[in-house]
Amino acid sequence: MMSSDSNRILIAEDHYVSRHLLERNLTNWGFQVITAEDGEAAVRILEAEDAPPLAIVDWMMPRMDGLEVCRRVRALKDRPYIYLVLLTAKSHKEEIATGLEAGADDYVIKPFDPDELRARLKVGQRVVELERTLARKIDDLQQALADVRKLKHLLPICMYCKSVRDDQDYWHQIEEYIHTETGADFSHGICPACLEKLKQSGGVI
Repeated sequence: MMSSDSNRILIAEDHYVSRHLLERNLTNWGFQVITAEDGEAAVRILEAEDAPPLAIVDWMMPRMDGLEVCRRVRALKDRPYIYLVLLTAKSHKEEIATGLEAGADDYVIKPFDPDELRARLKVGQRVVELERTLARKIDDLQQALADVRKLKHLLPICMYCKSVRDDQDYWHQIEEYIHTETGADFSHGICPACLEKLKQSGGVI
């Protein structure tokens, strides 16, 4: 099942009838639809922090065409990936190649077939889900590496009470220190050696 984020989609289409038909189909398929009537409006939406991860962009639009919209989106750095489907009446291989080189991930030729469009959008959803999953895993890995680096240096520890001294020269219980540095919590138990000593001492280690 696709996440709610991958169900958000932009339709950038200046022709009212085509835009309305697309919106009706996508809504019926469970998408949350945002619309734009020209290329500049589409870019503003796709450059925003909460940009939808999918977009259907018409090639021929006023103020900015679909190719330039694709180029502007691909120029964005350090942002979640946006899957772009170019909607076009152009069907020559050279024209399609131009659209893909501009940054489109896929294309649909007008007049579009609903089943084909839906299938292509499902591909886009899978790509978006994969990209988001990989991004989360990378963030988790980077956090884990940062935690390891924090604990890698030599820790000053009291030989009697086992408190740890931090970089500001304050002393902390080791559980408190590790929790502060890494967020890790502790569950306490008794190791086999201490358990044996406990039994031998009648309950006192």
